[in-house]
Amino acid sequence: MDTAVVIRRGVPRGAEERVVELYWEAFGRKLGAALDPPERGRAFLARHLNHDRAAVALARGGDRVVGVAGYQLGGRALTGGGVRDVLRAYGLFRGLPRLAALALLERTAERGELVMDGIAVDPAHRGAGIGSLLLTEIAAVAAGHGCSRIRLDVVDVNPRARALYARHGFAAVRTERTPYLRALMGFGAVTTMHRTVPGHPGGAGPGNPLEQQR
Repeated sequence: MDTAVVIRRGVPRGAEERVVELYWEAFGRKLGAALDPPERGRAFLARHLNHDRAAVALARGGDRVVGVAGYQLGGRALTGGGVRDVLRAYGLFRGLPRLAALALLERTAERGELVMDGIAVDPAHRGAGIGSLLLTEIAAVAAGHGCSRIRLDVVDVNPRARALYARHGFAAVRTERTPYLRALMGFGAVTTMHRTVPGHPGGAGPGNPLEQQR
């Protein structure tokens, strides 16, 4: 594990552009399909971040964000901005197709569920355990909000992320083939993974039939 970073909840004020930079580097192919050109898309995301819907890794001794894990809880995700915001930013003619593309990425958390938006780590700090530290913090967030389950989606072109999630107790529950998105967003399948939140009275333990039936 990387002892040179500190994990904090929430996006620090003034770090919005840095967080978006990391997210765009990790997920730009998907985000760019809806919010191109990149400069305008990044500016839109930075303006509409929900600061309390992320855990971040800060370089020890400074305030530079080197990793971020966003999540959705209570109907709010890290990346905000509604229909009116998109239309205001892009206009009606250019905004409508962007809304359609964003709808393909939208996920809604079920009752008692935290949905992860993904993890992004600075390339210079990868391989140092930051992703694991962020996942541990997200699990603590879920437990603190009384969630019984964490859910995430991982695309077929990101096997390293899937391996990381599996090491942290996430299990694949279904895979949706999406060949129609390969040209647009760069992936052809999405696997949904679940992890039970340990110690939650409503959560099913590993191997529990109730969990397997979901």
